[in-house]
Parts: sequence; structure tokens; C-alpha cells
Amino acid sequence: MNAFLKSSREKSGFRFTWNRFKSKLLLTYTLSYILIFLIPLSGVTFVIYHNATGNLRSEIEQSNVNQLNQVRLSIDNQMSNLLETANNISFDEHLTKYMVSHPYYSRDAIASLARYKTNNTVLEDLFLYYRGEDRVYSSLGMSNFDLVFKNIYRFERWQPGEIKQALNQTAFNTVRPAETVVVRSRSESMLAMLVPIKPNDPYPYGTILYLIKEAQLTGVMDSILNDFSGSSYIFSGTGEVLTANNRGDTLRGQDLASLTALAPGIHGMALGGERYSVVTVKSKINGWTYATAIPSYQFFEQVAQIRTIILLVFAFTALTGIIVAMLLARRQYHPIRDLLEFASLQRGAKDAPRSRNEWDWIKQTIHDYNARIDMQEPFVRNQCLMLLFKHGKPDDPEIERMIVQSGLELPENARCFTIILSLDEQQRDERSWTRQQALRALLHRLDLPELHARIYGVEFSVAHRLALMVMLLPTEEDDEEQRVRGILGELDNRLADQLPRQPNLGVGTVYGGLSGLNQSFLEAASALEQRMLTVSGRIAYFEELAEPSASAVSGESYWIPKKWLLKLEQSLKQGNEATALQLIASMMEKIKQEALPVGLLRCLCFDVLNSLLRTAAELGIDDMHGDISSLHAFETLEGLASKLRSLAMRICLAATNRTEEAQPTLMDEIVAYVEENYADYTLSLEHVALKYGTSTSYLSRSFKEKIGANFTEYIWQCRLKEVVRQLLHTSAPLKDIIERVGYLDAPNFIRKFKKETGVTPGQYRKLHGAGGPVSLDS
Repeated sequence: MNAFLKSSREKSGFRFTWNRFKSKLLLTYTLSYILIFLIPLSGVTFVIYHNATGNLRSEIEQSNVNQLNQVRLSIDNQMSNLLETANNISFDEHLTKYMVSHPYYSRDAIASLARYKTNNTVLEDLFLYYRGEDRVYSSLGMSNFDLVFKNIYRFERWQPGEIKQALNQTAFNTVRPAETVVVRSRSESMLAMLVPIKPNDPYPYGTILYLIKEAQLTGVMDSILNDFSGSSYIFSGTGEVLTANNRGDTLRGQDLASLTALAPGIHGMALGGERYSVVTVKSKINGWTYATAIPSYQFFEQVAQIRTIILLVFAFTALTGIIVAMLLARRQYHPIRDLLEFASLQRGAKDAPRSRNEWDWIKQTIHDYNARIDMQEPFVRNQCLMLLFKHGKPDDPEIERMIVQSGLELPENARCFTIILSLDEQQRDERSWTRQQALRALLHRLDLPELHARIYGVEFSVAHRLALMVMLLPTEEDDEEQRVRGILGELDNRLADQLPRQPNLGVGTVYGGLSGLNQSFLEAASALEQRMLTVSGRIAYFEELAEPSASAVSGESYWIPKKWLLKLEQSLKQGNEATALQLIASMMEKIKQEALPVGLLRCLCFDVLNSLLRTAAELGIDDMHGDISSLHAFETLEGLASKLRSLAMRICLAATNRTEEAQPTLMDEIVAYVEENYADYTLSLEHVALKYGTSTSYLSRSFKEKIGANFTEYIWQCRLKEVVRQLLHTSAPLKDIIERVGYLDAPNFIRKFKKETGVTPGQYRKLHGAGGPVSLDS
């Protein structure tokens, strides 16, 4: 009992102490004493810390100036060697226009070019060009100009015609900024240097073209930054960026241009909202400007030991001062405490507010989730569109929420319809494929404000077709048909700008809600197919195709509407089982409601049956012939309906399998895509399936049949081989290598690597690095 009373008094005392320290007056006393002590202490600490970092910064900046001058001298020497080589070539008796074209002496000329190239390790290649000719000369011999610069060396931005013009018109030494050059099958960043020969001659008769590896220059520049995260640049005399080596954030636009206007020396300036220390030197030989930009905060990382000592002293002194301040505040608050204890005031404690760091964490978390949602929004929208096109609007609250968030929900009083574009007749060359990719990007979302319409598009099959959902936004215009034709006209004009030949278009009926979009999709597909069968115009409207002929008007009420049969056939070809069964049920119900003679009734039933059999024949399903005798032998409409449903399900299943297997080269394209993008950490089975318009189950099964390994295993093998290659042929840190191949969890990668090879990556490099490349099977 005594122990319980003692424990209760201790808890009561703790609560009172806590409540006492929640007093605003006590907090005022405490904070006042703490501030009186901390402000001078913080000022002194700041001065000491600022002086220490300032001195170190000056030393580092001066060191950077010295290193940058060394880089300038090294690169200037290399450029001078190239100019000297050009001068030697101009006076080389083996490299006259007569000698290089002579059947016998041309070998000596080629050998001379090979020697000049070998003497300059910075070069990828050099070319000798005599103006007005269609030939160039290199260490490999004489070659046709177009063969060299269209097939062997393909510049990203410098076209062959521009190269030839530059070689014929260059009057002084010129250097082009680094750009990607495809050398046969590999890509490498290079600079191009043009030197007229003879140098300084007012009437040069030829031009030397040097291809300089950018890696040779950036390798020298790597020595500038040491362990700092910053950027280094080389600018031409006109302010162009010849080459850059970035570690961390890259400078762009006006920030980058401002570096070229700086005088040689050390500068402190704000770039992109952040303070930088900029060091520049200028070459007197070629007028180039060498610059480094290092974030100011990097200097403070070099004073870790000084900062630690200062912080420890500051923390100890501050803690001592705070304790003393609290004791003094408590002493001052003692009389008031007695009054509070007597009056039993300030009981109970409210929840303390959350710290600023926690709010920052919450804010960052929300930002990350929003970024993730934004990244997934296009995929979600495409999936929702395909769902609406193929199955209509589902009765599922979660899916409805996704449709609303994707922006596909119709505004009030808005209507919608479907357009299908067929690109089947477009030429399948590389340029056409690029144009079609641009077209898909354009039609992903297209706003037509002047027509009060909005278009969303998605590629829905491997047959190069695009399905477009068109929203007719509310407007005062009453003529809906005129609005639809206006939208088709505007869309057709934009397609003419994107493609060499305009595609065929199928247009469905306008419906008042998303639930009718599936019907409009089938109608558009039917219109497109009927257009091809009847050789009508490029743009086919379903309503016009479904019009009965004049000869059949008198008997229209005795026949199943043509548009029902068209939509039934199209739903079967699309593999849309739910819609096909719904249409069959509607037709059977229609037939039941008509008071028709038995003969005409059987004819109507045979009309529906023939539509199914005709569709099966178009899809290449040959195993239906044996069932014809049993299909036409029906006694009741219910029996026929059951047989028709069974037949429709078989056709839909066959159509689905046929769509997935339509292109035998699809898996080859997917494998090539995976081999090219395996280093992308976002690569997944779902991502590839969505890109190529197939199901994940089919892709997984077919991929394993093609490769012999499942999708995840194959990506792992690609990444593993690349890591092994870089371990053997580069000195890059293991962490950087792992990140380059798209693997973010380094410890897990190391475990899997050891399980695969029996050693860790570091041990593997030590064992095999000196012996050359070693395969994983060795």
C-alpha cells in the first residue's frame, strides 16, 4: 500500500512538473535566459567557423586555378599538335592531290595519313579532303564522301550536306561542339575540328577534318574536381560549349552563358538559385575559355573535423548554459509555482505540436506520392480507355474513381463517340515509324477548343490502329452532325501534317454517356471494315453504312437491323465475348417479339447463324464445318440461342489467341527492346506488355518460350553481364556500376552476384581483372 502511495505521488509530481513547464510565464523566463546566453555564443562560433571555412575555400579555389591552368596547357598542347600535323600534311610531298589519286603512289599517301593519326592519340580519325571532290582520304584509304558520312560516321546534328559545305568553304580553323556520332554500330561523343590547308593561305585547296574523342578531353578535366561535386566546361571563342564534364546539377541557359562573359580568375555567383564558386582561365592560343563551377556547400565538407570540434564545444557550452538558464528560470518562477500548486491550476497537458521536421517529412511524402501518381497517370488512362472501348463502363466504384482521376469522365451534358484510325497502309520505313510515334504522342490528348471538343487516343492492337475517344463538350450549337463533321475535318487536316498518306477513319455513333462508348467503338470498327469491303471513301460513318437500301425499306420490320449484325461480327473479331453474347440475346428477344411465319422465322435465325459462321471463316477458324449440321437442326429459339452463345464464345477465344499471335516477329522486337533498355530500373513485365499491346500472361509465356528464361531472369542476366564487363574493363566504383545497370539495391545485388559466381564483385575484379575478359560460364 505504501509503495502504491509512493508511486502515485511520484506520478503526480511528474505530471505537475510537466504542467509547470508548460506555463507560458516559465517558458518566457527560460527562453529569455537561454537567448541571452546563446546569441553571443552563436555569434562567436559563427565568426570562428566562417574564418576557418573561408581560409580553406581560398586554398581550394587557388588549387583549382592551378589545376585548371594545367588542363589548359595540356589541351592547348594537343590542339597545337593537331595544327602542326595539318601544317605537315600541307607540305607532305606524299599527300599532294596528284599523289593521293595515283594508282601506285597512293599507298604512300595512305601510310603517311596513318602515321599522322597514330602520332595523335586524342584522335578517333582524320580525313583529308580536296575541295570540289566527292572523295575523302583517311588512314584506311580513299572512300566515297557519302559512304563515309552516311554509313560509317553519322553525326547526330551535322548532316552530310552541311559537312561537305563546311569542308569546301572553311577559311580558318573551326571546332564544332561535342555531339553523338554513330560509328558503325557504336555511339561515341566527338568534337570535329576543321583546318584549311595550307593553313593561313587565303586560297586553301583542301581541308583536314579531325574527329576528337570527347572522352580524351573530359578525362583530363576529371583531375580538376577531385572529390567535389561540380561541373567543368570548355567554351569556344564564340561562347559555344565544346565539351562539359558534369558531376551533380548541370547548368543550363542563361546561367551557362554567363560563365563565358567572366574574366579569368575566381568568382562567387548565384547560378540556378544556388551559390557557386566559379574559376575561369583563358587560352591565348585558340581563345578557348576553361571554367569550373563548384557548389559552395562542397567547401564545407572539407572542414568536417574542424566543424565537429566546433560543434562539440558549442553543444557542450550551450547545454551547460541551457541547464543554468533553466535553474535560474525555475528560481524566478518558484513563488508562482507555490501559488499554482495551491490553486491546483495548470492541470492536464495538451498534445505537443509536431516538429517542423515531421511536417517536412509529410510534405515530402505527399510530394513523392503525387509524383508517382503523375508518372502512372498515362498508363492508367490508357488502361481505362481500353476498358471503356472493349467492355463499356463497368459497375465498379474503384474503376469509376480511376476513370474520373484520369480525366475521362464526361462533363455534364457532354456526349462522346469513337473514331478508329487505320495505319495499316502506311509505309513501314524508319521515318514513317517516327512519324507514327509523333502521331501517337499528339493523339494521346488533343484539345480542340474552337470546336468544343477533346480527343483521347490509345493504340489498341498490334495492327497499327488507334482508337480515339472524342468528347463533345457542352455548347450552344445544336447541329450535332455538323460538329462531328467539323471535328473529323480538323483531325484529318492535322493527320495530313503528320503522315505522308492520310489514314482511313471509321466513325461510330454519338452517345450520351461512357456506357455507350463500347457500342460506338464496335460501330467505328464495323464502319472501317465495311469501307474496305465496299471500296468507299477514306472516312466511313457507321450510321451511313447501316442505312437500308431503298429496295429493302418495305420489309425492314421483318429483318434483323443490319447495324446489329455488323456490331456482332465486329465484337467477335475483337474477342469481346460479353458484348457478343449481349447482342445475340437482344436479337433472339427481337425475333421472339415479332409475329412471323415459321419459314421467315427460321430465315432470320439462319441470318444470325451465318454471321457467326462467316466471321469464323474470316478469322481462319476451320473446325466449325463439322458442327454445321448440328447448328441448323434446332427446334426452339432457346435451343438455338444456347448453340449461338457456345459458338460465339469459341470464336472470341480463337480471335483473342489470333490477335496475340498475329505478328511472329513481336517477340523479337520485345527481346531487342529489353536488351536496349535493361538498365532502366522502371522496366517491368507490365510496362512492356502495355507498350506492345499484349497481355502480361501471353508475354510471360511467349518470352520464356523464346529465350528459355522468364522475363525477370533475363533482365538479371543482362545486368549481370554488363556489371562483369565493367568490372573487368573499367575502374569505376562498384556502386556506380550497379546504378548504371538499373539496380538500386546494391547489397541485394552483391548477394545475388555471389550466389551466381561464388565470389563478391570486388573479389571477381581482383581474380579476373588482370587476365582480360572472362565469361560467366568460365
